[in-house]
Amino acid sequence: MSTRGKPFALFVVCAVVALAAAAADVGYQQPPEPLLSVLRAPLNPALRLDPTGKTLLLMARTQYPPIARVAEPYLKLAGVRVEPRTHNRHDRANGYGIRTCLDGLSLLDIASGKQTAIALPAGACPAAPLFSPDGRHFAFANTVAEHVELWLGDVDSGKARAIPGVQLNPVLGGEIQWLGARPTLLVKAVPQDIGPAPQRSAVPSGPEVAESLGGKGESSTYEARDTLKSAEDEALFDYYASSQLATIDVDSGTVVRVGKAAVFTDVDAAPDGRHVRVETLTRPYSRVTTYQRFAHDVAVLDLADGSLRPLAHLPVADRVPVHGVPTGPRDYAWRANQPVTLIWAEALDGGDWKAKVPARDRLWSLAAPFTAKPVPIGTVTQRFAGLSWFADGGRALLDEYDENRHWRRTSLIDVDHPQAARRVLWDLSTDDRYADPGSPDTRSLANGAWVLREDAGALFLSGQGATPQGDRPFLDRYDLASGKSQRLFRSGASVDERFVGFAGDDVSRLLTWHQSPSEPPNLYVRTLGAALPAAAAGEAAYASTPAAVTHFPDPTPLVRQIHKQLVTYKRKDGVELSFTLYTPPGYQPGTRIPAVLYAYPLDYADPSMAGQISGAADREFTRLRYYQTLLLAGYAIIDDAAFPIVGDPKNAYDTYIPQLIDDAQAAVDKAVAMGVVDRDRIGITGHSHGALMVANLLAHTDLFRAGVATSGSYNKTLTPFGFQNERRSFWAAPKVYADASAFFHADTIDEPLLIVHGMDDANPGTEPIQAPKLFQAIRGLGGTARLVMLPYEPHWYTARESNEDLVAEMLHWFDRYVKNAPPRPPKPANAN
Repeated sequence: MSTRGKPFALFVVCAVVALAAAAADVGYQQPPEPLLSVLRAPLNPALRLDPTGKTLLLMARTQYPPIARVAEPYLKLAGVRVEPRTHNRHDRANGYGIRTCLDGLSLLDIASGKQTAIALPAGACPAAPLFSPDGRHFAFANTVAEHVELWLGDVDSGKARAIPGVQLNPVLGGEIQWLGARPTLLVKAVPQDIGPAPQRSAVPSGPEVAESLGGKGESSTYEARDTLKSAEDEALFDYYASSQLATIDVDSGTVVRVGKAAVFTDVDAAPDGRHVRVETLTRPYSRVTTYQRFAHDVAVLDLADGSLRPLAHLPVADRVPVHGVPTGPRDYAWRANQPVTLIWAEALDGGDWKAKVPARDRLWSLAAPFTAKPVPIGTVTQRFAGLSWFADGGRALLDEYDENRHWRRTSLIDVDHPQAARRVLWDLSTDDRYADPGSPDTRSLANGAWVLREDAGALFLSGQGATPQGDRPFLDRYDLASGKSQRLFRSGASVDERFVGFAGDDVSRLLTWHQSPSEPPNLYVRTLGAALPAAAAGEAAYASTPAAVTHFPDPTPLVRQIHKQLVTYKRKDGVELSFTLYTPPGYQPGTRIPAVLYAYPLDYADPSMAGQISGAADREFTRLRYYQTLLLAGYAIIDDAAFPIVGDPKNAYDTYIPQLIDDAQAAVDKAVAMGVVDRDRIGITGHSHGALMVANLLAHTDLFRAGVATSGSYNKTLTPFGFQNERRSFWAAPKVYADASAFFHADTIDEPLLIVHGMDDANPGTEPIQAPKLFQAIRGLGGTARLVMLPYEPHWYTARESNEDLVAEMLHWFDRYVKNAPPRPPKPANAN
């Protein structure tokens, strides 16, 4: 149950108590007003568009749930966190946060603007709903006191109801999906005869054991405390992860259970609504990796008679190279424009990016009844990244990715004629934002399968539209025959407006998400008009008329007094860089004020790509993140400063520290040169890999008076098979690991460092032990540091109390050691 009573958690708690015994136990702190009110300001609803483009689902949400929700007891089982009380998942599927409830649901008819609230019982905890392919119904999970209910909603009436006799099992995800064109759901349910949960013995039955029986192969680093440790863990995992598949008729509510209960991971219905690909975990379970890489069987289930057609048995994949893929069949998917045909890939390079081979993957196809031999449909030069199908025929867009070069390619292929020549449509660096052609728009067929939206031989491409002046999102019409694009829409230069879909099937009516520094984000309908006779290069070739669909208010008017601007500059080696400079309400130009720099280092293979501008922060509606609330306390924020680490991915981290220093020096010099920032009063903060950046810059420079590092990884020898884009192991490049590890340089961290970490961080590489160990080192060496371990928090902090405490701690730290710090003593004349 949660971390209470677990040996590692006890170590962390005891370490924190022992190391910080002198600190007063003040409980959760709160920052002063107006910071507190801004943190608690309501979020505008999240939106979900139905497949027909006619109805909008509005999902009310709270940014920070109470700590009582985050502290719900849970079990850590094979990489998933399970709440026994409700038989539900505790963490989000990506592992970076806690599952939370929506505060309410409502439907908005786009044509009329009519909004209908969906009545739910008091205390309801709904998850995000899924629309049926025809847009007439929606389904969602609702967590109640002891289980998870299935609810069905009707769009026309705006009413929803619980389906009796169904207890959903969301533990391994995919608990709800629609079955083709039928008004029927396929769900993962808790088995009816499940009985009481196994209990862990109060007295251990023996030691925890893991073994390696020879064989060589690097593998990604997993957090050992979330893997299975014992036979008791295995029994608990089976109990909570096992599901019974069932179908539910929308009209009658009839429930039909199909086949036997099993530990199903992926469950994917074919377009015909009858066949389902199922992946089922098999024992023995591994104790060194998470469930995603356990041995498993792949089969096709026929819902009509409950029969299973086996396709593959795949062994445990616990030695997959970093950035590599498992061997054997993988990436199974249904061919979207056929009723029941499977496509999958298999590695030809052992799944290892280091292998030199003519082609890395081969693609296969197999149609019902799945008794013939699989048909090869071609090889992929680099790593297979997916197929996007046209509505009919064998045409598809093939995506592939080159890990070694940061490169991607999209080709037009004909799967039905694999010998036909492929036509390359786009071939470019994944780091080249300015050249990004955009992503093809898709539409839903009547059976729920998604295909490319094609109109008279053309596709529709939407993208962020990165430019040296910031993002200008766009929608293009791309003619397949000529390879030429025509721009239909481009965001204005003073706003941020992004294409989100079409209003129905009319490709002249665009739905966009519109915002500006003074206008909250809202959904608009833009109707394309006459062609413009002399549109400038890159601008829209058609006039368009906007009309607001939603009218969400400004939740924090005070924040509109904050000024922000995009700033560009160069690193000393000529690499282009940028940041967004925020100044506080009431700032007087020409006044030098204290500042906090926030950054997250990113890896690039090509220096010409490293400095490309991404985002449109200076044109977006400002909603303050936790560290940005310091603007309301008189600080400037040097935000999202570009900190590129440039070089061949095989050895870029050989120069990590020098590049980090040059990035920081350039940002500080530019902010000071603008006349806004006081060079002697600059702090720095960062999260995760950015936290390592903070500690390293305090160790290797005197640019900053103090730092705040959250959820960092400070000793890279604890992730010995790679980190970020570093692919070499510790034993192949020990100096690289030592140089990058701030822990190894704790003796030179001579500025105050506030270290914050979630006590239940499950992110590989940032285990909670990292924070106390760095604190121990700094304290033992006579440095100034403070350690804050947030109870129950994962990698990104979720609870209201935790986030308010974080801001209060940051404000106190930076006020003490940055804003109100005495001037630095002058350096000796002979100092470097």
